Amino acid sequence: MKTLLRTLLYLALIVWLGAEIFFPVVAAITFGNLAGDTHSAGSIVGSLLRILHGMGLVSGIVALALLALAPAWNIYKPRKVLAPMILIVLMLGLTAFSQYVIIPAMERDRVAAGGAIDLAEAQNPAVADFNKLHNRSEHVEMVILLLGIASVALVAHAESAHV
Repeated sequence: MKTLLRTLLYLALIVWLGAEIFFPVVAAITFGNLAGDTHSAGSIVGSLLRILHGMGLVSGIVALALLALAPAWNIYKPRKVLAPMILIVLMLGLTAFSQYVIIPAMERDRVAAGGAIDLAEAQNPAVADFNKLHNRSEHVEMVILLLGIASVALVAHAESAHV
């Protein structure tokens, strides 16, 4: 049973981090292949980002639940799971912030700019705000990835501390 629960915990973290690592590659290829149509590329990448966030929220909740239950099942020591749990809560919060605050604001700016950011005038305030939000989105995803790597390291440390 312990092996199954550890496997599910690591699988939840792997799915989330793997998607976070792979997403920029997919985005770059999409924009590269659709260089002449950045609006379509942006729509595809936006849809994929929503999927990434859904995967992250589910994976994060699963990982958090397993870490919360692990001490009761004598898988990890209680104090050793606290730090990775805090990091996962932060990751969940940042993912929700990106999904429910940043992306809708970017969509409002896109519509306000006339539907296609790349066709709007550069001095349009909606374009400037969209670009600012896009930059913020990239930073948020990078922080999620770094927190995820740190949480994996802390879970691995909890694993070694339990033996």
